[in-house]
Amino acid sequence: MKLSILGARVIDPSSGLDQVTDIHIEACKIVAFGAAPAGFVAADSIDAKGLVAAPGLVDLNVALREPGYSRKGSIVSETRAAAAGGVTSLCCPPKTKPVLDTSAVAELILDRAREAGNTKVFPIGALSKGLDGEQLAELVALRDAGCVAFGNGLDSFRNTRTLCRALEYAATFDLTVVFNSQDHDLAEGGLAHEGATASFLGLPGIPESAETVALARDLLLVEQSGVRAHFSQLTSARGVELIAQAQARGLKVTADVALYQLILTDEALIGFSSLYHVQPPLRTSADREGLRAAVKSGVISAISSHHQPHERDAKLAPFGATEPGISSVELLLPLAMTLVEDGLLDLPTLLARLGTGPAEALRLPAGKLAVGGAADIVLFDPAASTVAGETWLSKGENCPFIGHSLPGVVRYTLVDGRISHQA
Repeated sequence: MKLSILGARVIDPSSGLDQVTDIHIEACKIVAFGAAPAGFVAADSIDAKGLVAAPGLVDLNVALREPGYSRKGSIVSETRAAAAGGVTSLCCPPKTKPVLDTSAVAELILDRAREAGNTKVFPIGALSKGLDGEQLAELVALRDAGCVAFGNGLDSFRNTRTLCRALEYAATFDLTVVFNSQDHDLAEGGLAHEGATASFLGLPGIPESAETVALARDLLLVEQSGVRAHFSQLTSARGVELIAQAQARGLKVTADVALYQLILTDEALIGFSSLYHVQPPLRTSADREGLRAAVKSGVISAISSHHQPHERDAKLAPFGATEPGISSVELLLPLAMTLVEDGLLDLPTLLARLGTGPAEALRLPAGKLAVGGAADIVLFDPAASTVAGETWLSKGENCPFIGHSLPGVVRYTLVDGRISHQA
C-alpha cells in the first residue's frame, strides 16, 4: 500500500534531519521525503501537522514472557503494548521456560512475533545452557536461528575461567555479548540498595560494589578476549565511570540504562510498595544524577524499558516475597519525554538514545529513517499528555506510574509502513 505522512516534523538523529516535511511510503519502505516521486499516488494519508515523525523506538530489553510464563504476558500482548509505547523493534531476554538456549525456542518466538505483527522482535540467546553458567550454549546455531546477541542476565557465571572461554568463543564468531554485571555473592539475599533507606526500612541491602566489582571483572575480560560487549541495566554512578574509562581506553563497549532508573531512587521504597521492587535495585539520587549525566554525554547510548510484566499476585505478598520488575514498555515514549521536560536532553538527543543508540549497540537494522529503508516510524504529539493506565495493553499492571500525567502521546506506530498502533 502507498501511504503519505503529511506535514510532520521529521527527526532522524542518525542523519541529522530535523525539518517539517512529508514522508512517502511504498512496499514497506520509505521512497521519498518532501515531494512525492513521479507517478506516486497515495492510497491513504496521515495528516501529521503538529506531530513529530521519528524512527520507531528500539527497546533492548522487553520480557515477552512466552514461552512458559503466560500468566504474566504473551508475545501478542507485550508486543501490542510495546507498539503503544512507540516501539517498532525490541529485544527479548533469554529467561523463558524452556530457556532460550536452542534454535527451536528462538524460532518459536520469531514465528509468533511475525504472526502478531505488532513489532519486530530480535531474541537475545542464552550464553550458557539453561542460564546455569556452566556449559556454553550453541551460540552459532542460535545466531543462525535469529538471535542477535547472547547473555546470561543476572544469572552470573560463578567460574571466571568458564566465562573467559565463553567470551573468547563469542569473539571468534564476532558475536555480541550482553552483560548484566552484578556479583552474585555480594547481591545474594538483597532487596534494596544498601544505604540509609534500606537501613530505615530494615531491608537487606545490595551494595554498589555488587555492580562495580562484577563490572570491573567483566571489562577486563572483554579487553582480554576482544569480544563485542554491551553492558545492560547500569545502576550506579561509579559503574558509569568504569564504562567511561573503558571507552576512553578504546574498548568498543556500549551501555544502556533502564528508564525508571533515570526517574526513581531508592527513596521510592518508603512505604514498602512492591511496585518499586526491581533487580538490580533503585539506588541513590547521586547515582541517578550520574546515570542522567552519562545519558546526556553519550557514555550510555541507549535507554530501555527493561519491561517485566507480572500477574497481580506476584506483587501482593510482603515486599521481600514479591517478584521484582516494572511493566513499562507501553509508557516508554511518554516517560522518556519527562527527560526533555526536565531539561536534561533535547528532543533529537532523546530520540537518539531511544532509537539510533540501541540499534547501533546490537547492530540491529533499525533506528533510522532513510530512503530505501524500512518504514518503521513513530508519530507522536509532544504537546499532548498521556494519562498512564487510561488504556492498558500489557498483561502486567505492575507499574508505579499508572495514574500519572506524562508528556507526549503516541498517535501512530508504523511497522514496515503498516499501522500497528493508532491512539
